[in-house]
Amino acid sequence: MKIIDRLNEDRIHISFEVFPPKTDDGIEKVLATTDEIAKLDPAFISVTYGAGGGTSKNTARIAAHIKNDLHVLSLAHLTCASSTKDEVRRVIENLKNLGIENILALRGDIPANMTFPDTDRFRYAWELVEEIRRHGDFCVGAACYPEGHVENEHKADDIRYLKQKVDCGVDFLTTQMFFDNDIHYNFLYRIREAGITVPVLPGIMPITSASQMKRSQELSGTVFPRRFLSILDRFGSSPEAMKQAGIAYATDQIIDLLANGVKNIHIYSMNKPDVAAAIMGNLSEIIKC
Repeated sequence: MKIIDRLNEDRIHISFEVFPPKTDDGIEKVLATTDEIAKLDPAFISVTYGAGGGTSKNTARIAAHIKNDLHVLSLAHLTCASSTKDEVRRVIENLKNLGIENILALRGDIPANMTFPDTDRFRYAWELVEEIRRHGDFCVGAACYPEGHVENEHKADDIRYLKQKVDCGVDFLTTQMFFDNDIHYNFLYRIREAGITVPVLPGIMPITSASQMKRSQELSGTVFPRRFLSILDRFGSSPEAMKQAGIAYATDQIIDLLANGVKNIHIYSMNKPDVAAAIMGNLSEIIKC
């Protein structure tokens, strides 16, 4: 089944994300984590792509496990900056052979000490979208940035590039994490005005430790609202209290989104099934409405 078909159903869908291990030795632990998250009955589980292609084969392995063994929809991430065009094509063919129908097309981070772009790599995510479309009948997702992509100075340019990417064959979008829902609502208004009509899944990241917040800010440049900073200031030195507060904050974000008509939400669960389960427990009756 394709994710776009599920997203178009008139009901609430909550999905989660896992990431492959840095080395092959950790694959069994990640598979066990995935098994626990699958018990929460998610709309789908996405699997991120191993940086530099070194462990990217595990993305396909985990995605196939989710689909074939757990009988849950899976979404395999695919990045192109760190791989040659031939390597990307081999990954796409492998996913097709494994029966994976859903791919999230991303440019990805540019590896350090690498000349980019070059003629043997896709430069933009829209090029990767077109390449995926040439290789099979996939459902293709892509990323979007409610606070603007860090490489684009003007938000108008950001939306123009996003429209170009969607027009190349994107079925749905997933946002980068954000912590102020008003940013998301404003972003939705602007992209709809620009003619981008595909489903948009808000990406919610439960921040459960001070160190996680720092990493998230370094990676995405996201802005933390004063309300969240107050939580961090008060509870950041107590791991269990910060975990509980982070889960509560993410739950509050999701409830607000649902109350405002958003039906499809993606949670960056960071291989933490206990956090995913706590959020789903908080929403147990709400998602039935």
